[in-house]
Amino acid sequence: QVQLVESGGGEVQPGGSLRLSCAASGSIFNIYAMGWHRQAPGKQRELVASISSVGGTRYVDSVKGRFIISREDANNTVYLQMNNLKPEDTAVYYCATRPRLGAPFGSWGQGTQVTVSS
Repeated sequence: QVQLVESGGGEVQPGGSLRLSCAASGSIFNIYAMGWHRQAPGKQRELVASISSVGGTRYVDSVKGRFIISREDANNTVYLQMNNLKPEDTAVYYCATRPRLGAPFGSWGQGTQVTVSS
């Protein structure tokens, strides 16, 4: 079971960009999927974007066209490029693994705070 460490969060103005990184302690090559989730105060955690071991991607509707998830298996790292950020994107962002089809996401990292405010 890999351990995950997120980084790259911060405070930006609306319309700004951030790039989040999720570094894994071991190989992610054979992990079925990696996902970025977020949790805003008072709200449930939601899956924002996921990427499969073969590069297939999925996004929640609210971030389509603005966020891009990618992975570098050689560096055991998953990224989330976030563009045109909005105040409603403010949340703690977490990385997690889905080890196989149908399994729940797990191996949660500690999260990184993203704040979008003018």
